[in-house]
Amino acid sequence: MSLSIPARTLAGAGAAGPLLTASEGLSFWGGVDPETGNVIDRHHPLAGACVTGRVLAIPSGRGSCTGSGVLMEMILAGRAPAAIVVCEAEEILTLGALVAELVFDRSLAVVQIARDDFARLAGFAQARIEDGRLIVTAADGEDATDAPVASTAEPAAADGAEREVAAALRLSPLDRAFLDGRHGRAAQVAFEIIRRMAAIQGARELIDVTRVHVDGCIYTGRAGLRFAELLVEWGARVRVPTTLNAISVDRRRWASQGVAPALGVPASALADAYVAMGAEPSFTCAPYLLDDAPVFGEQIGWAESNAVVYANSVIGARTMKVPDYLDICIALTGRAPAAGCHLDAGRRATVALDVVRPEAADDAFWPLAGYACGLVAGADIPVIFGLEAAAPTADDLKAFCAAFGTTSAAPMLHIAGVTPEAAGQDATRRIAVGVADLRRAWDELNGAATDEIGLVSLGNPHFSLAECAALAHAVAGRTRSPEVAVVVTCGRAVHDAATRAGHVAAAERFGVAFVTDTCWCMLGEPIVPPTARNLMTNSGKYAHYAPGLVERGVRFGSLGACIDAAVTGRASARHPAWLAP
Repeated sequence: MSLSIPARTLAGAGAAGPLLTASEGLSFWGGVDPETGNVIDRHHPLAGACVTGRVLAIPSGRGSCTGSGVLMEMILAGRAPAAIVVCEAEEILTLGALVAELVFDRSLAVVQIARDDFARLAGFAQARIEDGRLIVTAADGEDATDAPVASTAEPAAADGAEREVAAALRLSPLDRAFLDGRHGRAAQVAFEIIRRMAAIQGARELIDVTRVHVDGCIYTGRAGLRFAELLVEWGARVRVPTTLNAISVDRRRWASQGVAPALGVPASALADAYVAMGAEPSFTCAPYLLDDAPVFGEQIGWAESNAVVYANSVIGARTMKVPDYLDICIALTGRAPAAGCHLDAGRRATVALDVVRPEAADDAFWPLAGYACGLVAGADIPVIFGLEAAAPTADDLKAFCAAFGTTSAAPMLHIAGVTPEAAGQDATRRIAVGVADLRRAWDELNGAATDEIGLVSLGNPHFSLAECAALAHAVAGRTRSPEVAVVVTCGRAVHDAATRAGHVAAAERFGVAFVTDTCWCMLGEPIVPPTARNLMTNSGKYAHYAPGLVERGVRFGSLGACIDAAVTGRASARHPAWLAP
């Protein structure tokens, strides 16, 4: 049995290998170990499988924008898949392949096929990509080149993206100056990457953006550092205000914290390279907490999945989910493809979710509901009903957006009665997200085998000033177990403000340690205590990624439950009363 399927080439050219398929999107950051190629996302259907040398078929990427950096590292190290096949719009993984091709002359095929064709792939064992087609065969190896199947997709030649650019993209005089190299080598290379991505996204023109948030400053390996250093060598300077995401270490204190120089030195060098290009050393994964946050309707270019979802959904600013490395390209030119969430049409809801909020639900509801809604929405932008009277705080919405961005590929969401563009949104397809769905999400995030807790991890995304105040209040008059470390990550600006307000001192008296510049998705030992078998967190995002990233069991719950665990050294696996059957 075999199929021959038309395929649109997004990057690279031909490839062949064993076929590995899944019906669920995959984040390469936190989901795939770049050293081994193994899927480390314990919640994914492919957990434990190796993607190296295989034709990986997934609906799309999802989760972190840093997936592009991880894939590029794998390509240059020879540990990447033989090819990637998707059926949804896919920019994060594609961008990693494009940078490897354009900057390092290393190719990886990424192709898109129709959804109906993707559904036919299950059960096939081998795949190859050639001449604008994906050819899959059964284990017996039967050749299928003469057996095409009906499809809604149109084949695209290997140079299809280039032809699309030449035919469709309107260039301004400034764009042509970038393309001709009149603004230097760095801006020229950056603009070429933007051109290629514009073709993939179907953009007819580019737009000006007023600010950029760069996620590519996270250290994924030597290739990412070399890319940044090349830009500096080529004279790169940002043209618009540019902030930097959390990096991989506490820039000022990593040595005293016991971080190995093998990580601390290159991670710091990477941060320094972006600062040398003119970026602000903000080092936060929550740039919307900075004093100069974007405003409604502002066209921006942000990376970092939680920040993108929050900016689009809660603030009403406009950005694509910008992959790592495309972010600095946009910063160097001030130009971005006019596609997706930059446009009115790209912000419309495509699925409606009816969510039940149980009575007496605590603050754990918001990350839990975001996680469950992301699983249901997939790549669709949802409008969420049922929370009109919930009155979430900014921190509730921060937690919701971060968890949603972990399990969904969508760049935004709408919550009726809450977010600024929700009025008038609806969709013909409706899905109920009830208490049973919340319980399943709870069980998924509470996978620790025992109730012993050795670490309470808070601040993913980075803690806000209000959360620092809530923490200081929650620990007042209580005594931390000496067997439990309590660590909070936050941005420098928030830490400074919380210090002035007395919240840091109050929390430190309880035994809380504060870490700035980096975040939990980048932290390992010794900040994660080597003796800690399990950790507890109030972050749906970190509860999802931690088992694969730090190989610890996880318990998830409210901030109050986290503090109780810090005091007792234990965390129950039972559902909270508001989730009980």
